Amino acid sequence: MFIEPSRSGRKKGWIEVICGCMFSGKTEELIRRLKRVQIAGQQAEIFKPEMDTRFDPMEIVSHDASRIRSTPVVSAGNILLLATDADVIGIDEAQFFDAGIVEVVEDLAKSGKRVIVAGLDMDFAGNPFGPMPSLLARAEYITKLHAICVKCGDNANYSYRKPKIDGQVLLGEKDMYEPRCRNCFTKNS
Repeated sequence: MFIEPSRSGRKKGWIEVICGCMFSGKTEELIRRLKRVQIAGQQAEIFKPEMDTRFDPMEIVSHDASRIRSTPVVSAGNILLLATDADVIGIDEAQFFDAGIVEVVEDLAKSGKRVIVAGLDMDFAGNPFGPMPSLLARAEYITKLHAICVKCGDNANYSYRKPKIDGQVLLGEKDMYEPRCRNCFTKNS
């Protein structure tokens, strides 16, 4: 996809959301799209929440070790300040941003920018996660990815938290989470 001028000569902006459970390839798909943007010679700015330091503090990194430079930000409002010259904005781990991310993404799209957002659509309990439902409702394009259930091999849509720890946010990898299908998730919940 690329930004096309509208009949009025103004750039068209839009929102793309990549969602799914952990280990479904959301960040990998975000990186793939952003690398194509760079190949096309468009200016991209990439952001992630400052709290996400699991792989690298300055890059977004997928589970298959694909990586791309990003800017960590404390709050969604910082993105508007830093993205003024970009044609395309990439945002990873959107579920961890404050509710202001929805208005930021809307403002960017209205200003003619292509905005690509990746994040978990559900938390470890199977509930909608943070601002993701609002972002999904406003997106022109949605890609829902699935992992493989570690219990039965079916498509996984849930992020099962292995340790019984309270709190919605617990950063972790395969030591803490595993992808599960609806049946295997429900059996252990």
